[in-house]
Formats: sequence, C-alpha cells, structure tokens
Amino acid sequence: MVEPRIAVAVVTMGNRPAEVDALLESVAKQDLAPARIVIVGNGCRLPEFARRLSLPGEVTTIDVEENLGCPGGRNVALARLREYGDTDIVVELDDDGLLVDADVLRRVRDLYAADPRLGIVGFRIADEHGETQQRHVPRVGRSDPMRGGYVTCFLGGGHAFRTAMLDEIGDWPAEFFFAHEETDLAWRATDAGWKIRYAPELLLRHPKTSPARHAIYYRVNARNRVWLVRRRLPLPLIPVHLGVWTLLTLARTRSPGGLRAWFAGFAEGLREPAGERRPMRWRTVWRLTRLGRPPVI
Repeated sequence: MVEPRIAVAVVTMGNRPAEVDALLESVAKQDLAPARIVIVGNGCRLPEFARRLSLPGEVTTIDVEENLGCPGGRNVALARLREYGDTDIVVELDDDGLLVDADVLRRVRDLYAADPRLGIVGFRIADEHGETQQRHVPRVGRSDPMRGGYVTCFLGGGHAFRTAMLDEIGDWPAEFFFAHEETDLAWRATDAGWKIRYAPELLLRHPKTSPARHAIYYRVNARNRVWLVRRRLPLPLIPVHLGVWTLLTLARTRSPGGLRAWFAGFAEGLREPAGERRPMRWRTVWRLTRLGRPPVI
C-alpha cells in the first residue's frame, strides 16, 4: 500500500486572523505532518505564519490582489501545488474551521491508500456544541450525520481531493465565485468514474452559520444553479431540475427582497454564458440516483 503525500490548503480574506491561527495550530498538532501547507490571501496580504506558529512541512503563502471568490482562491493554491509536483492528496479547509482530532490527516491518507478510485473525501462539519446542520449532511432528507459511505456531493468547508482526479476533470469552476461549485466538481468527478466518500469520523469544527449571511447569496445561488445545469445535465433534465428548485425556493424563501434577487440571478444565469457544456452521461445520472440523489434534486 503506497502512502500518498498530503498537502493542506487554506484560503482566507484576511478578516479572521485569530481563526486562521487556531486552524493552523490544529494542523500543526496532527500526528501525520503534511508535506506542504499553502495559504492564499484572497484579496489581502498575509503575515508570516510559518515563523510565528512553527508549522510543519514546507509553507507557502500567496497574496492575491483581487478577491477571486472561494473556488478561484482555491485554484490558486492548487496551481502552486501542481507546480511543485510532489502532492498526491490536497486537504482544503475553511479558514474559520478547526481540526479537533489529531489523527485527521492520517485517516485521510489511509482512506486514499486503500482505494485507488477514491477521488473526494468529505469531512463532517459540526459546531462548537457538536451539532451538524442537516444541510451539511450530503444526503437528501433528514439523515444521520454519523452515517458515512459513498455519496454524490461533499462539503466545501472540509474535504480532500486526489490530485490525479483533478488532473483529469479540472479544478474548481472559478467563475461561480460562490455557491454550487462543489456540485459542479462532484458531478464531473462522478461522470469520470471517481468515488466520493462522506467520512464523518473526519471532524471539522465550524461555527454555525447560514449561507444567506452573504449579501450576494440569493442572486449568485440562482445564477450558478442555472449555469450548473446548463453545463452538466442532459437537455431533458434541465427544465426538470430548474422547475423543482424554483418551487422549493418559492416555498422556502420568506424575504420578498431575497426572491427578487433570486429571480434576477436566475435570469442572469439564462442570459450570460455558462461556460463549456460537458453534460454527464445517462449512466452517471443512474449512478447518482442509485446513490440517493438524482440530479434533479
């Protein structure tokens, strides 16, 4: 069993210095040290973390003048790791997350070493009280957050990628900026025959939040959903998917302003170019359905 080499990537906007310090300290306490740590300042300048915190492995900090959004910033880290050429697994962590247990990276290594077709590993996200929000469980409906296994999606807050998978399917969709970038990447991975595993034993502590806290949430959420299906779904499924989510949005959204922003984003998604269209195969639709989430939900 070949042991893969692990890197850790963190993207921050510079507005959570205490949280980033705590996260990096939790990485430093892992019983398996990462070979590399890459920290991206997304529209900000970073301090010298390695000297202040005595981080393990090779530490690289990258300042990006413009905020590229979550997927764009992560692509910067992936590009630098690709230049180094000595990483097999990339663990990406939210800058306000925390690795509670000291064996997370070792468990990640063991999962990948045991399964050569494992492409993505999703962590369990829980708040400081140990509660996992239902939206953070990668299954339809109410599901036990402690039940692991193969799934159709993953959480952006804490996850791992096999670099060979990224070399095949491509990196994050940077143009999404925020919202649904995980689904785009997960569908591409599944279509290429890679597995996605939800591993609840891999815990990332993360403050309890709502995605609607972002001012751009409603507009970008709708725009990106339209882009997502235009890029990835077979033509007959596009109106079904969008119809289902329009009804769900009308049923769930109580804010008139939020609905106006959502429909404006929906129109933007129809009007603006969605990017390269590479629809998934019908056997991938069936595979996603068998895993519990057909790509219309």
